[in-house]
Amino acid sequence: MPSIEQLEKLLAADPNDAFVLYGLAQEHAKNGDHETAIGFFDRCLGVDPLYTYAYFHKARSQEADGDVTGAAETLRFGLGKAREAKDDQAIGEIGMYLDSLGAG
Repeated sequence: MPSIEQLEKLLAADPNDAFVLYGLAQEHAKNGDHETAIGFFDRCLGVDPLYTYAYFHKARSQEADGDVTGAAETLRFGLGKAREAKDDQAIGEIGMYLDSLGAG
């Protein structure tokens, strides 16, 4: 995965690149900066609401930040989007994560 600095350069060239926004979110989450990660996940989803794994990983950052209720809400919404996209793998993974939070 490219570094945050490399991804920021790519983002400067195209601020609406969902893949780059997702990559930045993932890198910030990996570094434990979940608040920033959530912001990038939100931007990614604003550009592409059917970027289903962004919901899953946004929820992971929310949970890591202690916001289990917010994580469950994100997963419920993402599950609907995964169904809309007919993404069976995302449906299964988001559903299992939601169940693991006791909110399914």
